[in-house]
Amino acid sequence: MSDRHSAPQGAADDAADHSADHPDDGYYDEDSYAHPEPVEEFFVAQDVPRHGSKRQTSKAKRRRRVRRTVVMLVVLALFAGTVYGAALMLRDALGLNEVTDYAGPGGEETVFTVPEGAGALAIGTGLETADIVADSGTFVEALGAIAEGREVQPGEYEMRLQMSSAAAAEALLGEDPTMVSYAAIARDLRQGEVFDILSESTGIPRAEFDALAEDPAQFGLPAQALSLEGYLHPGEYRFDVEATATDIVTELITATTDRLTQDGVTDPDEQYEILTVASIVQAEAQEGDYATVAGSIYNRLTPGNTETNGLIQSDATVTYGLGTRTYQLTEEEKNDTSNPYNTYANPGLPKGPIGSPSDEAIDATVNPADVPFYFWVTVDLDTGETKFSETYAEHLRYVAEYDAWCGDNPGRCQ
Repeated sequence: MSDRHSAPQGAADDAADHSADHPDDGYYDEDSYAHPEPVEEFFVAQDVPRHGSKRQTSKAKRRRRVRRTVVMLVVLALFAGTVYGAALMLRDALGLNEVTDYAGPGGEETVFTVPEGAGALAIGTGLETADIVADSGTFVEALGAIAEGREVQPGEYEMRLQMSSAAAAEALLGEDPTMVSYAAIARDLRQGEVFDILSESTGIPRAEFDALAEDPAQFGLPAQALSLEGYLHPGEYRFDVEATATDIVTELITATTDRLTQDGVTDPDEQYEILTVASIVQAEAQEGDYATVAGSIYNRLTPGNTETNGLIQSDATVTYGLGTRTYQLTEEEKNDTSNPYNTYANPGLPKGPIGSPSDEAIDATVNPADVPFYFWVTVDLDTGETKFSETYAEHLRYVAEYDAWCGDNPGRCQ
């Protein structure tokens, strides 16, 4: 069988014609004028891979696979980061990242006050606010674990910042309550009233405290001090049951002198004067008016003052000298110069303090407000509203307001 396919009939005729037109002249060669490859063979030949094309295809596939892998890893990383971030936000929202307890006994020393009537939750909230414990709920649990029916007593406690809840509970409740005496001394109490409280809370006879008051010099008080009046600092105390009357009085006096020293008043005579004015401020004013009343008192004491001629005119000082507590004074009582505490009849300061001033009253007296006033009167005993004036005429109008309030509230102004 020939290697060549048979040519179509038309093609043969053309060849014959061509042969006739071109005799064998030495230039025509049948083989060189052979027909081209058939179409079928051409397409079959195109399907055969060229040399090296298979290897190039494999490399391209590998590159595509690598790209797909890289993209997938990037997507997975982004997804994982998103999930992790969402988890952190969820933990924050749920409070899972919050510190609920500190480790150890704590750091810097501080004083924490437990108010009268405060329960475990209120104490825990106060401790958390002061950064003594990390979480009030954790503290309440720690307190309950050791309480055994006992309650935290009101008073001041030496503690540390960032204590563990267990350590804080131990500091507040660990001490056997049978080994301490609790005493609450309110502001503006007089010496005798303070001694009554101390005697009742400690079991020490009142006479022992009275005897100490007869010799104020033994506690370092200035010569003009007539007693311990003004130096018995208000506050809540927990005394060791073995403490003596001298120990207790010393603690109260030290609290007062420490406050004065903190305010920059170290001279004993100056301390005595500050306490005298502060005790009047304490008795005459609401806390928000302490500095204004202090400034008004100093205005009255200014030499050349023609509004009051150096008279403080305080009802509280007069009643102290009388040994009473009242809002009503007779003209006779106001004119009695024999009363050394009568600031209506005697110019200048009374002979000494008339009660126990608070820290706030002491601070206001050391730093009085710069005001133009000489007069003040509380026109509403319920709200403590106090009105100030520069002249006596204006003051009388406010006194009329006070009288009207007393008329509307029978028995309140006695």
